[in-house]
Amino acid sequence: MENYNQTSTDFFLLGLLPPSKIGLFFFSLIVLMFLMALLGNLSMVFLIVLDAHLHTPMYVLLSQLSLIDLNYVSTTVPKMAFNYLLGNKSISFIGCGVQSFFFLTLAVTEALLLTCMAYDRYVAICFPLHYPTRMRKRVCVLMIAGAWTMGAINSCAHTAYALHIPYCQSRAINHFFCDVPAMLTLACMDTWLYERTVFASTTLFLLFPFITIVCSYGRVLLAVLRMRSEAGRKKAYWTCSTHITVVTLYYAPFVYTYLRSRSLRSPTEDMVLAVFYTILTPVLNPIIYSLRNKEVMGALRRVIQRIHSVKM
Repeated sequence: MENYNQTSTDFFLLGLLPPSKIGLFFFSLIVLMFLMALLGNLSMVFLIVLDAHLHTPMYVLLSQLSLIDLNYVSTTVPKMAFNYLLGNKSISFIGCGVQSFFFLTLAVTEALLLTCMAYDRYVAICFPLHYPTRMRKRVCVLMIAGAWTMGAINSCAHTAYALHIPYCQSRAINHFFCDVPAMLTLACMDTWLYERTVFASTTLFLLFPFITIVCSYGRVLLAVLRMRSEAGRKKAYWTCSTHITVVTLYYAPFVYTYLRSRSLRSPTEDMVLAVFYTILTPVLNPIIYSLRNKEVMGALRRVIQRIHSVKM
């Protein structure tokens, strides 16, 4: 067994995948999902920027979600792949702090942005006449700025604490990225008080937004029941069910992981659950929000035709 009791300040990410054939299979699968997430989210960002028909609050929020997912998946997967391929598990102290900061910023920002998107759909369906005033451009910009600001402030607080606590001789983080709760297990001090702040942050930025989203979609479904068009009801049911599924895949593993006390947590279980919100969700978001969306597919055709006409 390798010795990770180093005198240097570097950390060591033990990783998710074993150096075996089954590990190589899952590594290939994760890399494929990573490439799909990059392609899907990049396409959504460029499509929304290039097509004027998509310059509405709903799609502006969606472009921000794709931008977050693009950075989100790039924060953890490349380092994990690099470590697995080269067998070099080390990450510098500063590098760990940077990775932790961006991960926490993007995680909270996405959680708040998904809440904003749910509110946008709630107003559009339940109060269509009020939509132009409730979701005007200034409100949309404030929502986005607020989500990014709250994410960055929360991340600064947690990352600063994680980088200033004393660590024991062992520097082996039992995870595939610098997750703050996983780092706390190496601390040479009582972190009980800080664990309570993690609980409070998770409740405020993950659990409450998730409950808000579920309630808003519940109101949307009640409004859908009043629709006279059967085709409209089916479309709305499909949209709500797929959105709730993706949102649950993001929030549920996050909340389950971060609300548990250290004594109840399992490193292997935490890593498997982390795959859902760090890799799977960024892959699914552009698929769910675009493939069955006629406006997005129409914009894609217009952009392709524009590119084709320029080449001609």
